[in-house]
Amino acid sequence: MVDFNADYEVMAYSVGDTKAGTKMGKLQLRNVEENSTLNCILWEETLNRLDPKLFRTGNVVKITNASFNEKFNNCLVNNMELIKEAALGIDEKTRDEHFKYILDVIESFKNEELKKFVKNVWLEHEDLIKVAPAAKMMHHNYLGGLIQHIFECLGFAECVFPKMHKKMNKDILFAACILHDIGKIFEYKIDFETGFVEYNEDFKKDWISHSQYGFSLCMANNQQQIAKMIAAHHGRADWGAMIDLGEKDLENYYYIVHHIDDLSAKFGKIYISDLETK
Repeated sequence: MVDFNADYEVMAYSVGDTKAGTKMGKLQLRNVEENSTLNCILWEETLNRLDPKLFRTGNVVKITNASFNEKFNNCLVNNMELIKEAALGIDEKTRDEHFKYILDVIESFKNEELKKFVKNVWLEHEDLIKVAPAAKMMHHNYLGGLIQHIFECLGFAECVFPKMHKKMNKDILFAACILHDIGKIFEYKIDFETGFVEYNEDFKKDWISHSQYGFSLCMANNQQQIAKMIAAHHGRADWGAMIDLGEKDLENYYYIVHHIDDLSAKFGKIYISDLETK
C-alpha cells in the first residue's frame, strides 16, 4: 500500500514504451523507515510534468498523489516531491584511492603471469572501472559502485583467507575478487546527469552476461581456476550462474567468491545513503 507520510528512497528507474506507443516509467522505491519495497508506474503525462532528476537513484521523495493497484501489486504515481537530493555516487577522490589500493593489491601478487594479466586489465580500463555501477538495481547501483563493491570484496577476502588452512591460493582468490564483475564495465551504462543506470544494448548483442565475459577473458589468458570461480559466483543457475553451486562434487574453491560477493551485496555500501554513513 501507499504511505503518503513515508519517505521513500529511489532504488531504480527506467522508461519504456507501452503497446499503445506512449511512454511509461517504472520506479522502485524503498520505504526508508520500514525498508520495504514499493513498485510504481508513471504514465507519460506524469513523466512530462515531473523533472527527470527527481528519479535519481538515492533521492529521498514523498508520494503526494497516487493509487494502489491490488491486482498488479503496484502503485500508480501521479505526483511526488523531492525531500533530499542524492549524490551521483562516490566522489572522485575516493574512487582514485580505491583504484590505487586495488592496484597495490595486484602488485603484491607473487605469480608474475597472473599479476601481468590482471594489471593489464585494470590499467587498460581505468576510466570505465572508476565510474561503472555494480548493478542496475540490486546493489551498488551508483557512480563508482563497481569499484566500491570490488574494494569491499577484497576486504572480506582479507578477513576470511587466514581461516582457509592453505586450501586456497591468495593471489587467485584476490584476482577472482577483482575480476568477478569486470564485465559490468561494459554491461551497464550510467547517465552522469541523472544517475540512471541502464543495460548497454551493444554489450547484449555479443555477450550473455558479465559472468560470461569474465569467464571468457580468464580462459583466454590461461586462468582456468579464476574463470570457474567467476562462472559460479552467482550461486544458482536461475540467478545467472554458469555453474550452479547446487551441483554435486564441486571442488571447494568454486564457492568462495560467491559468498564474498554476497556479503558485499548485502552488507556493504549498497545504497547511495550508505555512503553518507561514517
